[in-house]
Amino acid sequence: MSEVFMGNSDKKPGRGTGKPAAKRWIAASLAGVLWIMPVVGSEGLPGLGASTAPVAQAAASSFTVTKLGEEVITSGAMMMKYKYTALRSGKSATGLADVIRVDLNNPYVSLDVMTGKGGNLTTRQSTGGMAAETGAVAAINGDYFNTGGEGAPIGGQVSGGVLVSTPSQLDGMYAFAVTKDRKPVIDEYTFEGLVTAEDGSQFPLSGINKGAYSPEGGSSTYSHANAAYIYTDAWTALDRPKNSSTTPTEVLVQNDVITQISLDAALPMAVPEGAYILRTHGLAAQFVKAHLAVGQKLSSVYSLKSKTTQQSVDPASLQMMIGGHTILVNGGKAAAFSRSTSSIGGYRARTALGYSQDGRYVYLIAVEDNANSTGMSLTELQSFMTNIGVWKGLNLDGGGSTTMVDRPLAETATTLTFNTEYGTEQRSIVNGLGVYTSAPQGAVKGIKISGSPVLLIGQKASYTLKGYDTYYNPIDVASGNPAWTSSNGSATVSAGEVTAVKAGTATLTATSGAASASTKVTVLGGEDLASLSIGTSTAPLTAGTTVSVPVTAVSKSGASLTVPATALKWEMVGFNGSVQNGKLTVNSVNAGVTTGYAIARYDGFSTAVVLSTAAATAWEDFENVSYPIAFTTNAAGVTGTAAVVAESAERAGSKVLSLSYDMTAGSGKMYAYAQFNGTSGKSIPAAATSMSLDVMGDMSLNWLRAEVVDNAGTTAYIDLAKVIDWNGWKSLNIDLSGSGIKFPATLKRVYVVNVEEGQDERAKTGTVAFDNISFVMPSLSSEAGLPKAAASMVIGSKSLTVNGTKKAIDVAPIVKDNTTYIPIKYVVDVFGGSAAWDQNTKKIMVLRGAKALDLTVGKKEYILNGKRQSAEVAPLILDGRTLVPLRLVSEQLGLTVKWEQKTKTVTIES
Repeated sequence: MSEVFMGNSDKKPGRGTGKPAAKRWIAASLAGVLWIMPVVGSEGLPGLGASTAPVAQAAASSFTVTKLGEEVITSGAMMMKYKYTALRSGKSATGLADVIRVDLNNPYVSLDVMTGKGGNLTTRQSTGGMAAETGAVAAINGDYFNTGGEGAPIGGQVSGGVLVSTPSQLDGMYAFAVTKDRKPVIDEYTFEGLVTAEDGSQFPLSGINKGAYSPEGGSSTYSHANAAYIYTDAWTALDRPKNSSTTPTEVLVQNDVITQISLDAALPMAVPEGAYILRTHGLAAQFVKAHLAVGQKLSSVYSLKSKTTQQSVDPASLQMMIGGHTILVNGGKAAAFSRSTSSIGGYRARTALGYSQDGRYVYLIAVEDNANSTGMSLTELQSFMTNIGVWKGLNLDGGGSTTMVDRPLAETATTLTFNTEYGTEQRSIVNGLGVYTSAPQGAVKGIKISGSPVLLIGQKASYTLKGYDTYYNPIDVASGNPAWTSSNGSATVSAGEVTAVKAGTATLTATSGAASASTKVTVLGGEDLASLSIGTSTAPLTAGTTVSVPVTAVSKSGASLTVPATALKWEMVGFNGSVQNGKLTVNSVNAGVTTGYAIARYDGFSTAVVLSTAAATAWEDFENVSYPIAFTTNAAGVTGTAAVVAESAERAGSKVLSLSYDMTAGSGKMYAYAQFNGTSGKSIPAAATSMSLDVMGDMSLNWLRAEVVDNAGTTAYIDLAKVIDWNGWKSLNIDLSGSGIKFPATLKRVYVVNVEEGQDERAKTGTVAFDNISFVMPSLSSEAGLPKAAASMVIGSKSLTVNGTKKAIDVAPIVKDNTTYIPIKYVVDVFGGSAAWDQNTKKIMVLRGAKALDLTVGKKEYILNGKRQSAEVAPLILDGRTLVPLRLVSEQLGLTVKWEQKTKTVTIES
């Protein structure tokens, strides 16, 4: 044990902070010393209110875990991928979890805490940003923090052997640490400390570098009331801290000597490098006034203390420490939660830490909640951890904070391991846990080819050859001028540049010296696509019109790729035009044509731009609103306003719909609605394929939606933005083509949702605004001129009756296997549109109104407006004529079919 004086001493930078190493430490008895613990509310902190912690429920026996694979990150660190299956309310749910296993027996790998920007508290940075800044080869997000605070961890933190922040006085908050002799520890810790004046008087320290919070188990509801805290130069914010409900007296100490004292006011400065500020209030401030003076010495001693063993812990004996939440696993079994988990319940992305029974392995765990995974409950997380070998483990900050990055084998930088709840966006947080390597450069162990595994015909892509050494760290092999070959004619390769030639799979091989590597590249053909979409689905049919037409393909496996222009063949119907440099230009319109089509084909797979006399239709710009707009909510305690107001700044002179909300007094899943025209709503008169609007965001991270009731009485909910993650005005475009809404419909309201799960991460107050709502309703123009008619045919009869007039046709409709087939030519002749037959591909392209339908003889799959769909039957050829399934074609083209069994008569109406 040794005494600590806060001033100059031997300095050793810590990786996570870039700050001087902690000075020597002593355990000091605080018996008989006044100990008053502290400050301010913890709104937004998950489960930090005092409560009785429930016992963790036993995990369901139906929870199963399967390892999908593993890959070395660096010597001593392995990335392992898992799939899990859980039974929830009688239904099976699956998801993915990612685990970085660190071998503490390996001398080249280590763990340390990463902190904000530049290693400073109160600065916040993404997990990936901190990893890049500190040179970590892998990392996960860290401790809980008050989202409304400056940016300091709730728990204790030791980085590079330096005590950066002390544990808060909260029950059941566990921490993970690794000792200098590389032993993992999970325990609860308290903090004890004293400052000693030159006259020998002492006062207890309540902590180091702490934000304001509501302590538990003490005599005060405010953490900083009647308390003394040290703030080092790791704390960069001027507020020490903000929202503390206390007025400070502050003391600046440099080189162990008091250089300034500010009575009843904060010092107007950040903490100078190498110095610290003693921040006091109440009884602590009285101590300062009675015993301290400028020019005198001031010393301090402090220690951590295990709540489990009651033993003091020297912070200098720790390599690192990071705070967490409840304990999850103890003794290889699910443990009782050590504090309330009500606010972090549900199925979310999760982050956790644990270690093996022998203390050799540390597990950094991240559970995915994204398009590929359903998240986990805490009890499922306990089951997962015990399944993979965790002996003792705790919960870290999860939900929207859950992030993992890792450096893939042979790569030089870390990348996002999986999409977060916000997609590829990473939330800015206060700290994270990084994995570091100190291995020297070894000999070349292996090489690998990096590049896209999927290409489109005509696409060019660069592939690189990268190597790794005996410690699995990247090593340069490109200087060896590797040789490249491709296995077949699907793709060609030259010096690493691959050109996709035709559909199929090619094997690329690269050789550098004695080492070689191969990878498969799949070139997608039309049969491999699920959809083909054009950035502009409708456009004005006017000479001189120019619109961007980027084309995106989605494969059956879900991969999304931009289609190169060289891979597309365009056909113009109803007008003369061209596509160059990704832009469609209308040169002239054919006489009498009101609807045209620009058909794009990729290896036979089609999609189309529908051009008509009108494209987007303005629906509401809020300049002359003649109906009432009102604020409503679903939850007691939620208040707000919804009104048309005059906007300022960039929209000065314009009126917008403003929706303000305050959900602080509400609970559960909360909604704030801007309701149109009472309960009636406002009509959307025709079939809409897309919706666009301008939205002023408030960075609340809430959910933005619209509610529509269609003409069948069904309510549809339209996601305008899954997360409001922007400030200021932004234009949104929403695809309605797959919504299933039966038009005409009514827009009832637009609204903000704050769901119950992860509510601590989202703002409960805010203001959003709406303007310039438009709908693309091709039927208003492209289908407006389509004929209204009734046509009937009798099975086996070569005649067609249209509006009571009979005429001869050259092929009769038939019934085959309970399906009625007709010649499509006569349908489009009567009801408008066109049908084109391609002898070589056996395809029929049917165009009518806003519909482009591609059928293939003998295939049940068809393509409607660029999306592959499946029918029960396929078109066929009979006696040299092509017949199509009547109900499939008519319903997809918006026609009504009736069947009369007695007379075997089919009637089609529009």
